[in-house]
Amino acid sequence: MEKILIVDDSIMQAARLEAILEDEYDVTIAQRAEDGLRWASDENFSLILLDVVMPGMDGFTLLKKLQEEIITQSVPVILITSLSGVADEQRGLILGAVDYITKPFDPLIVKARVNTHVKLYRYRRQIEQQSMTDQLTGVANRRKYEQCSATMWGEAIRLHVPISICMFDIDRFKVYNDIFGHPAGDKVIASVAQTAASHLKRSTDFLARYGGEEFVALVMGDSSGQIFGHLQKIRHEVENLHIPHDPSVSQWVTVSIGGVTVIPELGNEYDFYLKIADTMLYDAKKAGRNRVVWADEKLKQLWEKR
Repeated sequence: MEKILIVDDSIMQAARLEAILEDEYDVTIAQRAEDGLRWASDENFSLILLDVVMPGMDGFTLLKKLQEEIITQSVPVILITSLSGVADEQRGLILGAVDYITKPFDPLIVKARVNTHVKLYRYRRQIEQQSMTDQLTGVANRRKYEQCSATMWGEAIRLHVPISICMFDIDRFKVYNDIFGHPAGDKVIASVAQTAASHLKRSTDFLARYGGEEFVALVMGDSSGQIFGHLQKIRHEVENLHIPHDPSVSQWVTVSIGGVTVIPELGNEYDFYLKIADTMLYDAKKAGRNRVVWADEKLKQLWEKR
């Protein structure tokens, strides 16, 4: 069931809107703009119904803040107000509202407009999902990674929690492709992606295909020791797939993993730590491949003993 947020200081009007929509939608009510902003950021709403005239922060101000937040800027907002002037309607639409309903409202009109904009939002999400997914592996693609890395880095700074940047690379993949062919190579890439994804499925985990046979993962909340141990399990699981490789280089297909854990602060650059993760991956491959090399919160290296 799609979720709708109603932000209105009038409990009677909010209850009336809820009664109109509750048969088809999961409805949440916020009576303060500040609560509406917080809930909109924390939950996945498909639509926000927003009263314009409220004490303190009015609807126009809240709408502007919603448009400024990466997490909420794509959620459609319908303004509901007794203001009927053209200038007020124009202001709301310029700020990013998708529609405008004036009071007193007709239940059939409310339901029709809500249904229309929820359907449009659902369709847009499907299109965006397809454009953000790597077709071979089913995990996120490079475009989605660029978007998500900025969001997660900002959240880690705001919450002051650890974030780990992990780089995966399939060992001697060019050799594998040359011997077994590209269709077999594609199956290997997909198998490695599925194995990693099965271990990185919490809401605080993110996995993407970075390019070719390389993957990147972002994990929030874990210490360097926790993520280091977790990635060793993933590396071991890939080896245990027992996908035959060229015996002259390796018995099975394996991966090398490098990364870094940091508790970022304002002013820290994500790209700086991405380069450290890439350096750890290089060290893992230089040391013999099929291993995890990590940089902890103090940039001290952790080596998997093999």
